[in-house]
Amino acid sequence: MSSSRFFSWALKAYLLVFFVYLFLPLVIMAAATFNESRFPTITPWTGTTLQWFSALWADSGMWSSLVNSLMVAVGVLCLALPIGIASALFLTTVDGRGKSFIYALILSPLLTPGVIIGISTLIFWRGWGLNGGIALTVIAQSAFIAAYVMLMVAARLQRFDRTLEQAALDLGASQWQVFRRVLLPYLKPAILSAAVLAFLQSLENYNTTLFVAGYDTTLTIYIASKVRTGLTPAVNALALLMILFTVGLAMIYEFKRRREAARRPG
Repeated sequence: MSSSRFFSWALKAYLLVFFVYLFLPLVIMAAATFNESRFPTITPWTGTTLQWFSALWADSGMWSSLVNSLMVAVGVLCLALPIGIASALFLTTVDGRGKSFIYALILSPLLTPGVIIGISTLIFWRGWGLNGGIALTVIAQSAFIAAYVMLMVAARLQRFDRTLEQAALDLGASQWQVFRRVLLPYLKPAILSAAVLAFLQSLENYNTTLFVAGYDTTLTIYIASKVRTGLTPAVNALALLMILFTVGLAMIYEFKRRREAARRPG
């Protein structure tokens, strides 16, 4: 066997092992949803049932925590997206020795443990009369999620042709019109990607949220408490529904993208 064929087979074997490692836990998790066993497992298989979807529907605490998580995620989008976009625009349009300092300052929350961010946010804002809750959770999460937005938008801006802005200004457009009709459409893919990333980062965050959520329990905190007190496959049912929802959105987006690409001339 030649070295090229051996490398090809080795690469295929590696990809197979990688995808099995990646998706096997999800398959096991989904299968455990339909097992009658009270514990989230597939061994032993005691029978097929849909009771855990009914248990999920009846779990008011889980739905309440999910609503809180969604409210926090939407709040983070409203706060982190403008901050991240503004930071990216600022850092790509100015020069000077202070630029590196500001860049490092914005990125510093990414290098700070989530526990530290949560504790420091709680201590600082408590002095201003703001105790734990959804609002404080939004502030704490936005402190580091805005950095992700900034990085993604700044990466897109690096490839932007600044002569397009100058041409629009020469033709009589205002700065706002240039931003709305030239720059914003160009940044749209990066902004959408950053929004999805920010939403998911907020939804799955635990370390920071634990210290600032107060009595407004989020989904991650609720599931963690269930792990300590006794986890049932109802959590698997929720995870399966969220996966199906995410996959459905991805398929709709891909279908729409391909249809728009097919309509383009040439």
